Amino acid sequence: MNRLLLRLILTSVVLSASVIGASAQTSDMAPADHTAPSYDMKAQSVADLQMVQKKFVDLANAIPADKFTWRPSEDSRSFAEVFLHVAGERYQILALGGATPPAGFDGKTFEKSTTDKARIVDELNQTWEFAQKTINGMSNADFAKLLPKLGPQANAGDVVYILVADAHEHLGQLVAYARENGIVPPWTAEAKKKAAEKKDEKK
Repeated sequence: MNRLLLRLILTSVVLSASVIGASAQTSDMAPADHTAPSYDMKAQSVADLQMVQKKFVDLANAIPADKFTWRPSEDSRSFAEVFLHVAGERYQILALGGATPPAGFDGKTFEKSTTDKARIVDELNQTWEFAQKTINGMSNADFAKLLPKLGPQANAGDVVYILVADAHEHLGQLVAYARENGIVPPWTAEAKKKAAEKKDEKK
């Protein structure tokens, strides 16, 4: 958890510095933009995480049960550990914004708690419900709430943003694992099937 917290703090500081730098540049070059945001960060975050969640579950279901202990090298996480890492980080990252993980959750042992395919899919679904409920329960004011422990300008919205970015990072990792084992991601297989059907219709 200390390593995770350090990484999140560093990420938040970088994000804050970028925002401050961009604001300063804007004030020098042009008047500040006071128009309303083009999208709702809360709704967009939930939609994005929902899409990634579906891919996590679809990919987990496509991996043979005996492959969940496979890892690309001794110092890398296995399939099972990456999926559980993703699930566990939903509790840990959102806890930085004030959410309370369920009783009994231990971030130090969670990744290695099981290699059972069905249990892993269940954990992904349970933690997604937790994340969805937590984010949907936040108001716009909550997103803007400052979290000084993460950085001078860090706020709860940054925590949600980090969760989104982290999910995409690990989805890419799992796709690479799958490809290494000759497993085509289900959404890619579906896209190829539709393209082939469309091609046949044009003949």
